[in-house]
Amino acid sequence: MEQMKKNTKILVVDDEQDILELIRHSLNKEGYEVYVAANGQQGVDKARKVKPHLILMDVMMPVMDGMEACRQLKEDPETSEIAIIFLTARSEEFAELAGFEAGADDYISKPIRSRVLLSRIKAILRRQSAPTEEEIAKMEFDNLVIDRERFVVEYNGKAIQFPRKEFELLSFLATKPGRVFSRDEILENVWGNEVLVVDRTIDVHVRKIREKLEDNYIFTVKGVGYKFED
Repeated sequence: MEQMKKNTKILVVDDEQDILELIRHSLNKEGYEVYVAANGQQGVDKARKVKPHLILMDVMMPVMDGMEACRQLKEDPETSEIAIIFLTARSEEFAELAGFEAGADDYISKPIRSRVLLSRIKAILRRQSAPTEEEIAKMEFDNLVIDRERFVVEYNGKAIQFPRKEFELLSFLATKPGRVFSRDEILENVWGNEVLVVDRTIDVHVRKIREKLEDNYIFTVKGVGYKFED
């Protein structure tokens, strides 16, 4: 995670110097590589030059506002994939809708709380780095095949029936072999935040998967979570 942060470039675009410095300080402490710009035009120019992974963009700025800057970046093939989070003091619903129509990926109202900002950034970056559906439609390992299109698991050449949540849990862990997923990440991605699920539920599902796979592939990292190893 720390190495990923060191290689992650974030551009902050805001005409208020104190906000620029506050955000720059928070992101630098987290290990991100931070660039700044004072208006939309500078933001567009800097984005084309440094190709950041994510942009924090104020809406109301001189020279060029955030909406127009976002549109220009999203229309340019070289910058269209950069994630953009809008920062604004305007909390009206129309401003939020206009931001998404311009191509924004998320929206945070000022005054900015560092914990909320960092949480949103991590969520956006995690989503960006996730494999596409096509890439994980069929995952093949030594003696295990996870076919997400057919909803089938084959182990040692034999198809095994997996209940839906067990299948989704195995598939989620298998998307990034070797990566340790915390319980919170598993709950969020497999069960969703709207469902009340206790940690014990994860343990039970993992135990059932292990029984089917003869204790192979899924391993516990004590005090952290679980990982999939080929």
